[in-house]
Amino acid sequence: MITTPSQPGDHPMGGDTVQGMLRGFTIGITADRRWDEQASLFDRRGATVIHGPSIRTLPLGSDAGLREATESVIAHPPAALVANTGLGIRSWFSAAENWGMGDALLDALSKTRIYARGPKASGAIHTVGLEIVAKAATERLTEVIELAMADLSPGETVVFQADGGGAPAELERFGTVGAEVLVVPVYQWTIPDDPSAAVRLAEAVVARKVHAVTFTAGPAIRNWMLIAADYGMADELRSALCSGDVVIGCVGPVCADVAAKVGIESSRMVVPAAFRLGPLVRVVADELVRMVVTVELGGGTLSIAGNRVALGDQEVVLSDLDARLLAALASPAGSLRTKADLATVVWRDAHTDPHAIEAAIARLRTRVQPLGLGVDVLRRRGYVLTDTVAATRSADS
Repeated sequence: MITTPSQPGDHPMGGDTVQGMLRGFTIGITADRRWDEQASLFDRRGATVIHGPSIRTLPLGSDAGLREATESVIAHPPAALVANTGLGIRSWFSAAENWGMGDALLDALSKTRIYARGPKASGAIHTVGLEIVAKAATERLTEVIELAMADLSPGETVVFQADGGGAPAELERFGTVGAEVLVVPVYQWTIPDDPSAAVRLAEAVVARKVHAVTFTAGPAIRNWMLIAADYGMADELRSALCSGDVVIGCVGPVCADVAAKVGIESSRMVVPAAFRLGPLVRVVADELVRMVVTVELGGGTLSIAGNRVALGDQEVVLSDLDARLLAALASPAGSLRTKADLATVVWRDAHTDPHAIEAAIARLRTRVQPLGLGVDVLRRRGYVLTDTVAATRSADS
């Protein structure tokens, strides 16, 4: 009988609901900012982390365009400001302080109606000493633009603090109410100068060595697929991410929308209710725990969590292939698995060389012996996972 944990956060291998709950799982992180904080949260839960940044955030604090836009805001205070990102607002005011314009910028925006795309942008506005009039509940750009448009009159100016992607096409909507738009470019997103880490992460996902991947920005998804395309593995990467074997964690619905646009759709995609780093880690962890296979055997409960396998008080760490092979043999326990079954389920290739399957079975049999497990070969029929400990007990009795 195969069961899964009844509640998110319960871990069938013991330990508390946080520490160690992800032992055996490997997680890929594509972010460049705060990636170490995210890695620490996963590490606390026992996971192995692969960092493959597919995005680079470049501040424009010395850029002439940012300074010119800042001087324009100070000279002609706008009717409205769309605060798009917390990083952008903080970086803008930091740059203004460096130029000796911090107080002037604050004064210019003191009577401006400020609309925040989400809590991060709202928090940054409050930190610099300003107040917002409205905040988009969904954190979608379209919603915050609609909020600002509702209060604008013809001829008024709205300042838009751009993110790393530049001026979006949605800004054209302000023209329908006769408003002028001033874009403030604070930073930009680019592909890393050295994409080798992102390539290694993509290769690990394709090789099915990664159990989850997280995204904290839509452009990171686009960039990663572009990098994969440059190395001739975009289709393989997309297929692996859509297979249902990999948990895809997106920090918010905007990020998830980008994933869908590049062809990444999976039943294992998760989005936290609160679009923050902590909740993202938690929903990814909960989804991974749901993937833990537990099987009741005569010798106890067999648990397969990523690469970690435990039975009773014994445990082993298997290779990625061996762990998948054991999970296939254990689902359900005692069932016959043909070579054709294993080729499709484990290798995902119906044309897998039968000798490769035989070699893998022989290797697995050796690896699981310490757990009291075996693999019986039924000539010309297939393979059956056996509980040698339970069999010995039965014989003794």
